[in-house]
Amino acid sequence: MLNLSQTDLIIILVYVAGIIIYGIRSGKKATSEEYFLGGKSMTWPVIGLSMFAANISSNSLVAITGGAYNGGISVFNYEWMASVVLVVFCVFILPFYIKTGIYTMPEFFERRFDYRSRFYFSVITLIGNIFIDTAGTLYAGYKTISFFAADINPYLVIGSLALFAASYTVLGGLSSVMKTEVVNTLILLFSACVLAVIVFSNAGSWEEIKATANLKGDHMMHLVLPNSNKSMPWLGLLLGVPLLGFYFWCNNQFIVQRALSAKNIDEGRKGALFAGLLKIPVLFLLVFPGIIAIQLLPGLKDSSEAYPTLLYKYLPHGLIGITIAGFLAAMASAVSATLNSASTLVSMDIIQKFNPKISSDNLVKSGQMATIVFMVIAVLWAPQISKSESFMDYMQGVLALISPPVVAVFLAGLFSKRITSNGAFAGLITGFIMGVGFVILQITGQQWAIDIPFLLKAPLIFFTCFSVTWLVSLLGKPKSDKELAGLVYTLNLYKEETIEMKGLSWYNNYRILSVLLLFITFVVVYIYR
Repeated sequence: MLNLSQTDLIIILVYVAGIIIYGIRSGKKATSEEYFLGGKSMTWPVIGLSMFAANISSNSLVAITGGAYNGGISVFNYEWMASVVLVVFCVFILPFYIKTGIYTMPEFFERRFDYRSRFYFSVITLIGNIFIDTAGTLYAGYKTISFFAADINPYLVIGSLALFAASYTVLGGLSSVMKTEVVNTLILLFSACVLAVIVFSNAGSWEEIKATANLKGDHMMHLVLPNSNKSMPWLGLLLGVPLLGFYFWCNNQFIVQRALSAKNIDEGRKGALFAGLLKIPVLFLLVFPGIIAIQLLPGLKDSSEAYPTLLYKYLPHGLIGITIAGFLAAMASAVSATLNSASTLVSMDIIQKFNPKISSDNLVKSGQMATIVFMVIAVLWAPQISKSESFMDYMQGVLALISPPVVAVFLAGLFSKRITSNGAFAGLITGFIMGVGFVILQITGQQWAIDIPFLLKAPLIFFTCFSVTWLVSLLGKPKSDKELAGLVYTLNLYKEETIEMKGLSWYNNYRILSVLLLFITFVVVYIYR
């Protein structure tokens, strides 16, 4: 164990015990709606902080700073693009989710298409939640803690982290998850702010920082890179990053579930925009410290060590404990989010589907059991991630293969009444075959498939699935207008909302707030383009 002071250890232990107690006491589990959707009573600050916390987990702290250290500020493209996607989400997508009263994203697929699409989406989402989100976050948490405790058993660390997150998730449901995420996010932001200020103060001038970074290449201080760049070609930024962002923020159960907990559409919309606004400071809190680390910590063999090395080297004792607590907070937020969403999918999309008469109490119990089972699976799988070439490739590469067909079918069905159930299912299956095909080609060493960046594979799968969905739909008969009422976006809905919003102050008008968020995002991107 590195030289952590007694104060640091006390802070960490007090935080862990305190957040578990607070999480259990904050839970709502009397009914399935309270357990899985927090009683639909959440306000916009809680929703925004919760969505942000579920996204900025321990793997983000390590990956974003390490990514900047290794490849420059282009890693921020995933963050600012989230702000743009969340504007689309709050304007076009969220109203349909809330008005239909759904619990899960696959449930929307069944209402728009049929049970086949719902089941496919449920399985894909469960796989992503367990093997990408939960296992990936636990693995990142282990990598961070192992920096402070060398040669520690990975299963011991990963199991302890999972037990910590699941302790209040199982007992309290979504309400516990979201309310503890508010606390976790505040701790995370405080620790990140403190470290960023200290790191900036210990660095040279901004010109010296840029000059040192540019020694690794002219691309280091630019968001938009040439198409020859493997990790972030400009075509991938234009097509691939928005696609992955749309799936993550608009179709991913463990993110959207927070917006569904809103007490009304307006609170949900403002919460989503607030989460988008919180993504912008990531540039200054995580990305720039990674750039400065090139000057302060030259020659790191593993870029993932940049953030933990900075905090241990530059923070005083006491603040180190708070920052490690921030790591634990971020990890717990993400793991609890994915465990709760996975249990919701099993209970509402599978158990209730096959047993419609199941009581609300038994539905909650089934969700609790599912949480425990998924936690065990994720703990057993997480150490295997170390066998991948890189953690970022594991996370983003798999997502790039499973998300495009879902996004293609979803967008086609949301904006067109012509899309049929058979067309949607054909599109999903086409995407599945293409994804598996790319994996097989890579495993068998087909260089041309390996050379295609995952940010270009994603749009290739997307456009193929979109085309198949349309072609098959044209051969069949779509659902009637009555069956599609409230499930397809029309201009009449826009006009109705315009009438309802007359007289609202600017800070209550989500359209004005959306424009302001886009303007802020554009300014930041323009400056660092």
